[in-house]
Formats: sequence, C-alpha cells, structure tokens
Amino acid sequence: MSRTRLNVFLEFEHAKRLDELATMKGLSKSSIIAAALASFLSADGGDRREAAIARRLDQLTRQFDKLERDQNILIETVALFVRYYLSVTLPVPEAHQEAARTQGRARFEQFVQQLGRHLQRGNSLVKEVHEEVFPDQSQFFGHGSPTASEATGPTP
Repeated sequence: MSRTRLNVFLEFEHAKRLDELATMKGLSKSSIIAAALASFLSADGGDRREAAIARRLDQLTRQFDKLERDQNILIETVALFVRYYLSVTLPVPEAHQEAARTQGRARFEQFVQQLGRHLQRGNSLVKEVHEEVFPDQSQFFGHGSPTASEATGPTP
C-alpha cells in the first residue's frame, strides 16, 4: 500500500493529547491518525458509533430507572413514617419538654452513629426493602443481568 505525505494543522490541545497517546501506547502519531481516519471514513463506522451510543444510552436509562425507583421507595418510606409518627405521638407536657429535647438529641446522635456504621458496611435499606418486596428483581442492584423485559423498564 502506498502512502501519501500530508501536512495538517491541529489545535494545540489535540496535538498535545496525540503526543501523550503516542507515548503511552508506544505507537507513532501517524499510525494513530491513520487508524482514526480509517475509522471515521469506514462505511460501518457510523453504525458502530451509533450502536455504542445506543448501548450507553440504554445503560444510562437503566441507571436512571434504578434511581427513580430508589427515590420513590425513599419518598414513600419517609411519608409513611411521618404519618405514623404524627398519628401515634402524644404531645409532651411543657414540664417535660427540656428532658424530651435532651433525649431527642441523644437518640439522634445514636441514629447518626448507627447510620454511619450501616453505610460503612455497604448496607442499603432501600436494597433490603426492594428485595423483600420484589425478591425476583434483585438484579436491579447488580446481582445478575436483567432480562429483555426488565432492561426495557419496570412492569406496572
């Protein structure tokens, strides 16, 4: 195969990144540019890029679905707790309010410490609740790969 010499002008940042890549990979700058140009001019290059983008978008969609599901679980959990707390908690007589505040601060400190231990162990209450409610969907937390129907979204 014959080769043609070309003089091209590159942006400074592109030239710098090309130098770094050539050094890191142990390749010539010409071979890197030739490979990039071949990929760009390839008839199926656009299809490969589109497929790669589609795979990445599918992955992002699944991640977004997990975040949305987790957020809904958290919102419902907090709402149910607040409703329960407000329904069953008796008002504290004024004479006992200072003691109640002191006890509340101590309980909150204990809660924060317990939460810290829970997070350090890598535990997830959302995961535990979801697995308890939907035991057949544990792959949403990275345990196994989703089936085709699960990858397209949650079922109603």
